[in-house]
Amino acid sequence: MTQTQAPRPRETTVGIGGAAESTDMVLNIGPQHPSTHGVLRLRLVLDGELIQHAEPVVGYMHRGAEKLFEARDYRQIVMLANRHDWLSAFSNELGVVMAVERMLGMEVPERAVWLRTLLAELNRVLNHLMFLGSYPLELGGITPIFHAFREREELQHVMEEVSGGRMHYMFNRVGGLKEDLPAGWLGRAREAVASVSSRMDVYDRLVLGNEIFRGRTRGVGVLSGELAHAYGVSGPIARASGVDFDLRRDEPYLAYGQLADVLKVVTRQEGDCLARFECLLEQTHNALELAAACLDRLAELPPGPVNQRLPKVLKAPEGHTYAWTENPLGINGYYLVSKGEKTPYRLKLRSASYNNVQVLTELLPGTLVSDMVAILGSFFFVVGDIDK
Repeated sequence: MTQTQAPRPRETTVGIGGAAESTDMVLNIGPQHPSTHGVLRLRLVLDGELIQHAEPVVGYMHRGAEKLFEARDYRQIVMLANRHDWLSAFSNELGVVMAVERMLGMEVPERAVWLRTLLAELNRVLNHLMFLGSYPLELGGITPIFHAFREREELQHVMEEVSGGRMHYMFNRVGGLKEDLPAGWLGRAREAVASVSSRMDVYDRLVLGNEIFRGRTRGVGVLSGELAHAYGVSGPIARASGVDFDLRRDEPYLAYGQLADVLKVVTRQEGDCLARFECLLEQTHNALELAAACLDRLAELPPGPVNQRLPKVLKAPEGHTYAWTENPLGINGYYLVSKGEKTPYRLKLRSASYNNVQVLTELLPGTLVSDMVAILGSFFFVVGDIDK
């Protein structure tokens, strides 16, 4: 009797490691994500927890502001310029009216110059406080955001009283400011600045003194000065990498030339997340000192106008000019081209956040996903300023 041969078992090869581990994964951070401050998307290619490739995908909020500038007259474009960086509305207005005034060869009254400087520095503090509170929040510390909003409310109150606007002040005009100050406003502004200054040390103790915060940020996301130059990075992010450049000192505008003894350009050499936070915090302290100096000067000035009388139809002469300012987030520039009409022929906006966020393409590869949030949060940007 022939014995029937049993069938051989089917063999299945299971791959453990090897090709399975080297398979890249594409991960989308955003477009809605807590650490992106708006509608930004990061497309990451990961090998395990290591970032291999990073691509910032922008444009989700694009509103075509530059094209809209061409369909608005020189009074109306202030409203459009006001909105791209909603944390720096006053500073945005300032750049565009300075460009038009330069085209017209117009001198602004002295009181308006000092008032603009004061309000620009108060706006800088408001911008920085938002990031000083939200950055620790992204790393797991909830307390600083409550302190930040308390200080913001005190300064927002005086900004709202003088302009009538809470976020979009619409207080700059070609030739000066919308109107003179309310009675007693300088005294109330001085009290608010002194009150906020007296409590700013809470960030030094609560955040910088926290060993967990320092452990998450020291040596993480190091940006070299050469890379910052190559990508046009500016503001506190660039200065944290040793780029010693600030338009308020290097090309003074408004009253900054007379405030050289108060103005301090804060720099660091490390270029990491901790250095960026330290620069932002120290710059906030200095902005409050500048605001106090402006209040002292305004108290000495005699009463006078805060704007120039303008014709009913305002037309800039034919030509072109470029006006740039040191906005809270970096260099903000307007390139204005006029054909002699009442609307700009072309108004190109150079926003700080757009350049600042592009360098993430170089900075994120080679880092861990867990450090990505720390790096992204230390790149202080507003998405409307990227997309404009």
